[in-house]
Amino acid sequence: MEQQVLRIAREVAISSAYEAGRVIRDRFGMLNQVREKDEHGDLVTEADHKAEAVILHKIQSVFPGHRIQSEEAGEIEAESEWTWLVDPLDGTNNYAVGLPLFSVSITLVHRQSPVLAVIYEPMTERLYVAATGEGATCNGNGLEIGERGPLAKARVGWIQGHLVQHDRKAARLRHHIEANSKRLMRLWAPTLQWTMLARGDLDGIIVYNSEGEDLYSGLLVVQESGGIVMDFEGHPFTGTGGQPYLIACRSEHRAYFLDLVREGLNDQ
Repeated sequence: MEQQVLRIAREVAISSAYEAGRVIRDRFGMLNQVREKDEHGDLVTEADHKAEAVILHKIQSVFPGHRIQSEEAGEIEAESEWTWLVDPLDGTNNYAVGLPLFSVSITLVHRQSPVLAVIYEPMTERLYVAATGEGATCNGNGLEIGERGPLAKARVGWIQGHLVQHDRKAARLRHHIEANSKRLMRLWAPTLQWTMLARGDLDGIIVYNSEGEDLYSGLLVVQESGGIVMDFEGHPFTGTGGQPYLIACRSEHRAYFLDLVREGLNDQ
């Protein structure tokens, strides 16, 4: 039964992502409505709402008994072991100011564990699909992070939660990483950083107290590409929940990133 659900869910998620992506791409640079949706300054546009409506309609028409947690619509309750996490437009701030860096993110969670992830970049037409134990692909081609050898300095993605935007400890850690890395990247669209790591274009990602509908799609893509995800103590991260403090990287760079983070957190 679970395999049947996953097979159908993959088709629904992919078709939803493509259709939502077309909605977003067709409206790029032609927005009529942009507004701030919270005290953190996050923006929402009509493209967010229209793309979300497309995805929710497709999911609910096939899986009416599944629970859904979506970026704009919030929680659609249901008594189910299955939960969909939907971010119809990850990177709205980029989208609103004309930067073509954004994606559609859809994740299916079963009993608190992400089991299916689809990320679609409308402007580059890259479609990432990952399923637990089945690997990850980009436009049908297998993704493999592979080995890179020792690092002198790394290219690092930084993802920080809204609730800790002014956290002094976070600022110290971010400064330490930037000072000791080749590049520190913050894209306003976290899923794009996860896909860069899965492709091997980043060496690692640091997540500082950040969780949202877009987080777990990226995590699953990286894990199924051969990367590791752990907390700041080096314990493997599994499941969902909380506001994670995480490191994602190649397995051979585990010690490098643990040391980098520990040094930054202890830097007074």
